[in-house]
Amino acid sequence: MKKAIAASFALLLFMACNQQKNIFQENWNTPYGTAPFSKMAVEDYVPAVKAGIEAQKAEIQAIVANPDAPTFENTIAAYERSGKLLAKVSGVFYNLSESDSTPAMQAVEEEITPLVTEADDAIFMDEAFFARVKAVYDDMSGLDREQQMVTTKLYQRFERNGVGLDAAGKARFAEINSRLAVLSQKFGQNLLAENNAFRDAIGVTVSEYPAFMTTCEDRALREKAFKAYSNRCNNGKEYDNNAIVLEIMKLRTEKANLLGYKNSAEYLLADKMAGDPETVDAFLKPIMDASMRKAREEMADMEAVAGHEIEPWDWFYYAEKVRALKYDLDESVTKPYFQADSVSKGVFYAAKKVYGVNVEPAPEVEVYNPVVKAYKLTDADGSLLGIFYQDWFSRDTKRGGAWMNNFRDQYVENGVDTRPIIVNVCNFVPPTEELPSMLTIDQVQTAFHEFGHALHGFLTKCHYPSVSGTSVKRDFVEMFSQFNENYAFEPEILAAYANNWQTGEPIPAALVEKIGNSLKFNQGFTTGELCAASILDMKWHELTLDDLANFTDAQSIRDFETKVCGEMGLIDEIIPRYRTTYFNHIFNSGYSAGYYSYLWSEVLDVDAWEKFKADGVFNPATNKAFRQTFLEKGGSEEPMILFHRFMGEDPDPLALLRARGLE
Repeated sequence: MKKAIAASFALLLFMACNQQKNIFQENWNTPYGTAPFSKMAVEDYVPAVKAGIEAQKAEIQAIVANPDAPTFENTIAAYERSGKLLAKVSGVFYNLSESDSTPAMQAVEEEITPLVTEADDAIFMDEAFFARVKAVYDDMSGLDREQQMVTTKLYQRFERNGVGLDAAGKARFAEINSRLAVLSQKFGQNLLAENNAFRDAIGVTVSEYPAFMTTCEDRALREKAFKAYSNRCNNGKEYDNNAIVLEIMKLRTEKANLLGYKNSAEYLLADKMAGDPETVDAFLKPIMDASMRKAREEMADMEAVAGHEIEPWDWFYYAEKVRALKYDLDESVTKPYFQADSVSKGVFYAAKKVYGVNVEPAPEVEVYNPVVKAYKLTDADGSLLGIFYQDWFSRDTKRGGAWMNNFRDQYVENGVDTRPIIVNVCNFVPPTEELPSMLTIDQVQTAFHEFGHALHGFLTKCHYPSVSGTSVKRDFVEMFSQFNENYAFEPEILAAYANNWQTGEPIPAALVEKIGNSLKFNQGFTTGELCAASILDMKWHELTLDDLANFTDAQSIRDFETKVCGEMGLIDEIIPRYRTTYFNHIFNSGYSAGYYSYLWSEVLDVDAWEKFKADGVFNPATNKAFRQTFLEKGGSEEPMILFHRFMGEDPDPLALLRARGLE
């Protein structure tokens, strides 16, 4: 009891002494508890993070000092309730640091990253805390399924963070974690700088690169653009990432070795659906083989049109020529029907049609940038689902790509359901005074994709943040975003949003049919570059320390890429979607030995979509079952159990090849 009193006193003393509160330490009297961005200063982040770390440290000490026997409530749930201040500031900072990565924000990131990493290691290397968690884990008979999953996830987190190592091993493990956090952050900052350098050199952003390569008639300029794009952070200049990649891989592999794994792929896959590298490799090989068979056919078609051999910088350009011939489809004709605001309307309409979700503007919610839009989501019964920020347009300080993230997680505490605050970030071309932002077919799919992630976050009905929403296994999470893409070009959905921005006329049925027919076009290339990147990712993480000792410079990385691409059968005219030095997914975004997840999840989503088509795409019973089985459950059950519950059978691996026209 004395220990508990001492821990509680320490927490109260910390709170009392911390007089210099900033905006993060105040209660936000704002609509729905959203962030008051205009009251925040860059200088607020570091002290708020430090205060959050100290507060959680005191909370963990109180858990450990509790004289009562460990239970789910006083140990696992108590941990789930801890760290609210740190989560509050992190939710804002890490979202803004990706979409507004100014030099000032980068400097803050460099300061707080090691602090957060060190604090995390202190928690998950605490043997006394682990002993309490293990006591609950060893007897979960009285827990419901969600509590069992929360307990198991927390227990495994300790194990995977080296709690069982000796003192020297723990020290080295923590040192590696700290260094990896810094290196990953630097990788991303270098890539942002190189993306901006590409824009300055070519005149378009990296997000506009595919569209530029599709329409640029100047072959020499296409070649220049291709070489600049494919050699980002791989040019020996200030922002070269080669040395960073090698250090990251050596540290990741050493970290895996400390825990008894021979390479980082074994370690990283141990808690995924796939389970081990051999399963992933066997999964990717037939996809790659089928893709390259199709790609050779596609190349022959292009060469017939071009009258010369195809080089990598020709692919986008002549693929569009072939598509126009085969399907009488030109994106200059489709884009006027896909004005950004209209596509947004379609994304929201599909959510209402399928799940009963209502989306309405929330002008009372402050945004962090004038181009960001805020919305309130409610369920069919009028209850609040959450707040949504839509940040769709590119800017110099935003990293490339598209993603969904949470400012605040969903959880239930003391009977109160705290609803999530979620953002979708894209890099679409901004509107001008003369023209609205008009999206390509691929970008329309991206908009639906990212909102699929958002729906996973909004529709969750869990009690604990560690399993709510998208807190699922990495190779499961993309199922729901990719599933939502299916609605983008459904005729009934298109009719609700695809109107010509100048005339207002609805998209013609003949054009809808052409789009549908063309969705399997160029899939040898599209699937091939995605699968190639997945294999490259795996081959990096399957290397041992002895293998990595042979890498000495940038040329050894290039040679490795060439060797891997040759062994996988990638034709010379296609490169992986991401080459090593700009592969942000695996070196800065949590997809290490996990980029295969997009294809793995696609098997699940296209298999489920075939059921939807058989039942009727908008069948209310099927929609409800999908929502309740998957979206509401978050990570509170094992993925394959949920899949079996919905489908009644194992996934069909051929479903992906059928969906992409690669059989």
